[in-house]
Amino acid sequence: MNFPLYIAKRYLFSKKSTNVINLISIISVIGVTVGTTALIVILSVFNGFDSLITSLFNSFNPDLQITVKEGKTFVPDEAIFNQIKTHKAVHFYSETIEDNALLKHKDKQYIATIKGVSDNYVNMSGIDSMIVDGEFLLRDQNRDYALIGQGVAYYLSIGLNYVFPTISIYVPKRKGSVSLSPENAFNRNSIMPSGIFSIQQDFDSKYVIVPLDFARKLYDYTNEVSAIELKINDYKNVSKVQKEISQILGDKYKVKNRYEQNELLFKIMESEKWAIFLILSFILIIASFNVIGSLTMLIIDKKNDIFILRSLGADYQLIRRIFLFEGWMISFLGAVVGLLLGLFICFLQEKVGLIKLQGSGSFVIENYPVEVHYLDLFYVFATVMLIGFLASWYPVRYITKKFVALS
Repeated sequence: MNFPLYIAKRYLFSKKSTNVINLISIISVIGVTVGTTALIVILSVFNGFDSLITSLFNSFNPDLQITVKEGKTFVPDEAIFNQIKTHKAVHFYSETIEDNALLKHKDKQYIATIKGVSDNYVNMSGIDSMIVDGEFLLRDQNRDYALIGQGVAYYLSIGLNYVFPTISIYVPKRKGSVSLSPENAFNRNSIMPSGIFSIQQDFDSKYVIVPLDFARKLYDYTNEVSAIELKINDYKNVSKVQKEISQILGDKYKVKNRYEQNELLFKIMESEKWAIFLILSFILIIASFNVIGSLTMLIIDKKNDIFILRSLGADYQLIRRIFLFEGWMISFLGAVVGLLLGLFICFLQEKVGLIKLQGSGSFVIENYPVEVHYLDLFYVFATVMLIGFLASWYPVRYITKKFVALS
């Protein structure tokens, strides 16, 4: 058996001559345990929100989106885009038109984004499962309908229980001479909402979804599109498909996956997660000062043992490893207990819902979401052990050297 580890274990669990050393050792373990638990729980909550927001965005964003690098719209080249349509990995292909417009309902006005979509749009997204009022309906025989975000409905004070809640849409004319009359400077059309969707605030307060032909007529387009949206057979291979489609299209177009369509948001979420990780790591460093105090008092308490070990032939390195193992064991014990406690709290939150979201009645979930990533457990454990090593190194390096010199 490793002799320094054996002696360190005896020192950790045996009763010291001074009770305050036992107390400080217990406080050290508790401090590391609390810090580790907090890291696991908070990182898991961030993972839960990340997965939740990703799932909400995925119900609106396509697997792949093709846009032009320069300009707002483009006319799809028939030969090239037929290759995209018939690509073995492409399950659904949809054209979209997207631009801003002024909405008016009675005395309320609001600027939103009109998104015209193809008839197969319901197969492209999961927005039909996000309808909170009405139904998913864009066209019924010869009549067009709109799906509006919950935020848009709020700002326009519109509800589907009203009789014929028609929305008037105004957009500047793209063709023709400039007119001094405001009425002649805008294209105007009206549409009735069939459903209200609730996905996420950025979408709910921005989008009105209408049929593609309605949008083209509104914006004076013929066969132009703002983007081509694709649904892939197997999303696990989306990176491979993205590269293949980019090679087919050339440098004129951009092909974005779901992450790239909301790149800024996901980067902010990731940076927030690791900023919290660093902040809690600093708290762990402060808690580790208890380890320094515990080891310092233990070394002073065991100075007679150091003299005896020196008399028996123990060198400085062996004595140093004994107390270094002692500090590591305090950190290891706190880390293991903290990991288990953090996993237990996350389990209870997932199964029971210990902590509720304030105002959860208007949100898609009632409890704080949690999702444990095993890589996070490794990072937390490695961080705690590194901090424990650094906290142990100082008193072991300098104080044991002093007593060894005296012996």
